[in-house]
Amino acid sequence: MLPVLEGEQGWRLCLHHRDFQPGKPIMENITDAIYGSRKTICVISRHYLQSEWCSREIQMASFRLFDEQKDVLILLFLEEIPSRHLTPYYRMRKLVKKRTYLSWPQAAQHPGVFWQNVQRALQTGDALTENTDLLTGPAGPAGL
Repeated sequence: MLPVLEGEQGWRLCLHHRDFQPGKPIMENITDAIYGSRKTICVISRHYLQSEWCSREIQMASFRLFDEQKDVLILLFLEEIPSRHLTPYYRMRKLVKKRTYLSWPQAAQHPGVFWQNVQRALQTGDALTENTDLLTGPAGPAGL
């Protein structure tokens, strides 16, 4: 995804291994990155859900989403994750039920549409709307 997002589409991404300031507390790096960005893309996998730091990232991104009431969070599922596996992750489950999201597995069927949807999600304004239908694939949120 990185070569397409930064290379072909020209977005500047914040990656911890490249952009986090050495010696700075991790939570401060996470907070600065999320609040210093126009949008936050959470690429969610089973491994992501098991990581304490990733849990903190989604928590901070959620705080910003609800605090500022701006459309600043994009959820991108790297793999199919049944909703029962999201049960321990209350905040994530709540977001998935209320917001549309991108699905990488569905991208294999329609890669052009997937990348157009990523581009549109990154370009959308800050207004938070519950009716935005940009990101849902054919299965929709129930497809998790």
